[in-house]
Amino acid sequence: MSELRNQIERIQKRVQKTMVRLDLATKAGQIQKLEEESMAADFWSDNRKAQAHMQRLNALREEVTTWEGIAAQLNDLHGLAELLEEEPDEEMQAEVAQSLVPIQEQIEKLEFALMLNGEHDEHNAILSIHAGSGGVDAQDWAEILLRMYLRWAEHHHFRTEIYDYNEGEEAGVKSVTVEIEGRYAYGYLRSEAGTHRLIRLSPFDAAHRRHTSFAKVEIMPDIEDSIDITIRPEDLDIDTYRSTGAGGQHVNKTDSAVRMRHIPTGIVVTCQNERSQIQNREVALKLLKARLYELELKKREEETARLKGEHVQADFGTQIRTVTVHPYNIVKDHRTNQETGNTDGYLSGDVDPFIDAYLRDKAGGVVATE
Repeated sequence: MSELRNQIERIQKRVQKTMVRLDLATKAGQIQKLEEESMAADFWSDNRKAQAHMQRLNALREEVTTWEGIAAQLNDLHGLAELLEEEPDEEMQAEVAQSLVPIQEQIEKLEFALMLNGEHDEHNAILSIHAGSGGVDAQDWAEILLRMYLRWAEHHHFRTEIYDYNEGEEAGVKSVTVEIEGRYAYGYLRSEAGTHRLIRLSPFDAAHRRHTSFAKVEIMPDIEDSIDITIRPEDLDIDTYRSTGAGGQHVNKTDSAVRMRHIPTGIVVTCQNERSQIQNREVALKLLKARLYELELKKREEETARLKGEHVQADFGTQIRTVTVHPYNIVKDHRTNQETGNTDGYLSGDVDPFIDAYLRDKAGGVVATE
């Protein structure tokens, strides 16, 4: 047997092993069932439920067709390798070998995604950033982090929407809440929850001295369509006010922004992004449901604080990652020891190496082998 054919068969065994692990046959049955349900006459009567249904259907279709497509490509290449054993052709053999490269890269990415097997990893993410210790520098740092995660989302073709933006007095933001929509958005971003530290020469210090500033990142899954959280109207205290900040001519014209307080827990959420008060109420309710669900999980799993982590002040000694741009350039994650000297690239959205290192560390290292 030729080395090329042997290599293809090793990859085929690896793929078959993963396909069995994923139980694609069962998922094909789930696809058929979901397709039949989507043909019901009243399917779109509940638009939110229908959209969640279609997202699940499309995700299953993509998973099944992707792995089946890889298996088919490998079968074709295996057939070519057998022919080349009978009629050797060095040029064709090189082409077949080269064709394996992108297939193996795709398999690596797909196997990495298998680490995202948490209960809510496939969901959209609700990301909140709060300026911590450091004054105006911390508020500026919070805005830098916002820009970084928006660029990260753009690199992954995820949709983003800012729901609440609380500007700082001089610069930056005091707090901001963003929804990041895309498959596995929460699974990826849960690695980012915690305190982030920045060390730099302060642009807000007349003496241009080195300052250390902190910002806290919170990550929650958007679970509105997947779990029933009951909120009684009498448990809500709702205020309206005029929106502030960027937003076009509608801003500051009407009391469209909504502040919603859940009386039993004291949780407060706000939304001022949408054009109407009704839309802002809907979004605020979604944010509240996410926070209430997170609270319930923390009650049951306090020892792990699986979703958001234990509440800590964004200050010295609590950081999960430090970005240093003076006197040298380095980004270091204190949980995994992952680091890079390319601070500009990191702050421009190149966060994946740190996400990768965190997920692999949680998975115990290697995901799969041939």
